[in-house]
Amino acid sequence: MVPELRAQYNSSFTPEKYEAFLKDLNSQHGPIQFRSAETPVFIPQYFSDQMISACESIVDVILQPDFKALTQNAIPENLQVLNEDDHPSCITFDFGVCINERNELEPQLIEMQAFPTLFAFEVLLDDIYHKHFDAPRNYSSYLGGLNRETYLKLLKELLLNGHHPEHVVLLEIFPHQQKTSIDFYCTEEYTGIKPVCVTELIKKGKQLFYLNNGKETLINRIYNRVIFDELLQQEDWVQEKAKVLFEDIEVEWMPHPNWFYRISKYTLPLIQHPNIPPTQYLNKVAPIPEDLENYVLKPLFSFAGQGVVIDVTREDIQRIADPQNWILQKKVSYAPVIQTPDEPAKAEIRLFYFWPGNAERPIPVNNLARLSKGKMIGVRYNKDKTWTGGTFGLFEQ
Repeated sequence: MVPELRAQYNSSFTPEKYEAFLKDLNSQHGPIQFRSAETPVFIPQYFSDQMISACESIVDVILQPDFKALTQNAIPENLQVLNEDDHPSCITFDFGVCINERNELEPQLIEMQAFPTLFAFEVLLDDIYHKHFDAPRNYSSYLGGLNRETYLKLLKELLLNGHHPEHVVLLEIFPHQQKTSIDFYCTEEYTGIKPVCVTELIKKGKQLFYLNNGKETLINRIYNRVIFDELLQQEDWVQEKAKVLFEDIEVEWMPHPNWFYRISKYTLPLIQHPNIPPTQYLNKVAPIPEDLENYVLKPLFSFAGQGVVIDVTREDIQRIADPQNWILQKKVSYAPVIQTPDEPAKAEIRLFYFWPGNAERPIPVNNLARLSKGKMIGVRYNKDKTWTGGTFGLFEQ
């Protein structure tokens, strides 16, 4: 995205450097369960300004007094959790790198979620990258004027909220089996918070406990990594164990599970911005556009891209029995602009926003990126391809 930096990086890249980088990265907490790409994404100032502008317009909508009323139907009735707080503790925004009709690079929002991502792993990735590769001095992965030290301080404050780490847990479904487990181990290293499975929760009255090195320990705060859509796909005994999460329990949430649904695809039709593709609830689309090839059909309640219809037909729309639970969105075309030794790669950039307890608005803090040479972003679309996978953006400061 910055041609001179890309040319410089590619010319100095060697497979030996990359292998040394991977060996170092995988030696920290065991093998990483996803592919790490060969390169970061270099992001010029004008491009990051557009992304931040789009994010801030979304924050403005979230801050509207009637936002909760507007999004109440976003939360499935069987998945509503009690004791919701006033605002989400974190938000992530995914942007595709695109080319507009003026042949200019621009970001277009893909989706957003009030849910954590690789908040801790990206610190490790940045550390290891800088040990093995040169980076431009005026570029950083950290946003909002933060650096490694101030970002980790903010992350720790956000997760702990004044509690001792032993009374805060990172809650997930079988955390050690998750492809993102590296982030859980990094979280424990940087903050002291242990990963705990939903099946390990112990309820006594309104309080939750877990076994910490064999000792029954009170949980005051949950760093929630449980995606409830995924929970519903688990065996009955797992879902039975997780029912305590829907009861009146005395815990703080980071973030509260209801925000996962409030700030999601459901919110997109409420927002208008040049870097956010026009989106409508399917039950409000009239008439159906003639140029459906320029649209994508998405279910509101799914995760990891499941159920998305890329090549939409009129018959696809007519077959949907619950159009109120779907959106029709103007298609975003990723541009293959990341030059690699063979074919160019497409890129998706995810911005992290944290919302400190005493702040009026959330703030941008960090990012990750994913490179793809397939039809969609994701491992299964990039088998046997190099210069693809997880990475991060280096932003011009």
